[in-house]
Amino acid sequence: MTQTQKPVSRQGFIKVVSGLLGAVGLGAFVGPAIAYFWPKKLEEVPSEPVAVGPADSLKVGDYQTISYGRYPAIVLNTPNGIRAYRAVCTHFACLVKYEGAEDVIACPCHAGYFRSDDGAVISGPPPKELTAIPWFIKDNNLYIGGEA
Repeated sequence: MTQTQKPVSRQGFIKVVSGLLGAVGLGAFVGPAIAYFWPKKLEEVPSEPVAVGPADSLKVGDYQTISYGRYPAIVLNTPNGIRAYRAVCTHFACLVKYEGAEDVIACPCHAGYFRSDDGAVISGPPPKELTAIPWFIKDNNLYIGGEA
């Protein structure tokens, strides 16, 4: 014996679609409201040191961008040693990158350039130097921030 299914009426179909659209609309409102009133804890600067990796993982001319509180950090190995800075340009908060061949930190958004040894502005629109982050090596691992 086979069962036959009753076709869905237009009115039934419209009720189902209206219910789904209502649920999506409610979710679009409730989700951001909950996120606003229940934010994650996001420190401006981490209170504990942040591990970068093995101390010898960065070769001269290499860099690594890592999560560091609200804004990422850039850790670079220059010809003069390891340096760490906040990875945001002081002009419009674009992410900077290290250009090892030229030994400069560059902001690709508006052609801002910083010195790798102290984060000072070389040229472009950035109004001030990059924020330096202290670093240290413990048990052959590189850390930034915290008690350097």
